[in-house]
Amino acid sequence: MSLGKRFPFIPRFGRLASGIGLSLSLLAGSLAAPQAAHAEGQIRIAEQFGIVYLLLNVVRDQQLIEKHGKADGLDIKVDWQQLSGGAAINDALLSGAIDIAGAGIGPLLTVWDRTHGKQNVKGVASLGNFPYYLLSNNPKVKAIADFTEKDRIAVPAVGVSVQSRFLQYAAAKQWGDKEFDRLDKYTVALPHPDATASLLSGGTELTGHFSNPPFQNQALENPNVHVVLDTYKLLGPNSPTVLYATEKFRNDNPKTYKAFVAALAEAADFAQNDKGAAADTYIRVTGAKISREDLLNIIDNEQFQFSVTPTNTYPLAEFLQRVGAIKNKPTSWQDYFFEDAAIGQGS
Repeated sequence: MSLGKRFPFIPRFGRLASGIGLSLSLLAGSLAAPQAAHAEGQIRIAEQFGIVYLLLNVVRDQQLIEKHGKADGLDIKVDWQQLSGGAAINDALLSGAIDIAGAGIGPLLTVWDRTHGKQNVKGVASLGNFPYYLLSNNPKVKAIADFTEKDRIAVPAVGVSVQSRFLQYAAAKQWGDKEFDRLDKYTVALPHPDATASLLSGGTELTGHFSNPPFQNQALENPNVHVVLDTYKLLGPNSPTVLYATEKFRNDNPKTYKAFVAALAEAADFAQNDKGAAADTYIRVTGAKISREDLLNIIDNEQFQFSVTPTNTYPLAEFLQRVGAIKNKPTSWQDYFFEDAAIGQGS
């Protein structure tokens, strides 16, 4: 029996692979020939997998960017793309293939540091506060110290994804800053749907997956899978997934940028105040094979907060600079986010 039949919430690998292949082929083309700057009224947005991108699903479903653009006298063409991993997202942004990047706070801090004083990539908004779980199907692994060279941990992008950064943060707490990357050698890059399928099927060297919702919740329905690390216990409530852009896009397209942020804020209010409708939107837009009841069980709790305000991101930023993963030291969250009243006072 195929994994797709056994676990219907997981996209079939062939369809996923073809989708990623198309995205990567487009990305390769963009890297070979950088995209020309476009006029105000066009925006290209890249997202990844999971409920943490639900605000973008709402924005897309209700055509909120177009709505706010028209209110300001501007017709906006919106292009949606899907990639996997912060490294691919950052490459697409810097090559000019996309305008808005959706990824973890880890990839944002990496590209902010890399472009500081040049393209000046900064955060646009948060997508909300959500706990991420490091899972394992190895009964011997109860804590991160139990992983050995026989184990492999799936993350969206090795070293740069927010899951990789969380793992480094945890390793530094366990063994000290000098060994913050101690577990990196056990990590492999794999999209969340494929990693979930592999973890549930067993029989491979992949025994860990630093996941996100809904994949982590669905994996935990299997009695052989358990939580090794909870990011809320590691750092407290935080915004793991964010949106970011170049300074040039923001400056050259003020009306488009304004419409995008307004659309996000409206989507956050919608999702936070009507999680049932938000669940319907996620299922409708993504085609995820998960029941409405199961989805509501995941998102309708106090740990899930849909908000555009960045929360508790600075501890990770300070850590990455302290261990040398980024060179530039931010003095606060405002150094790596654009100033915008619409996103409120973050941290």
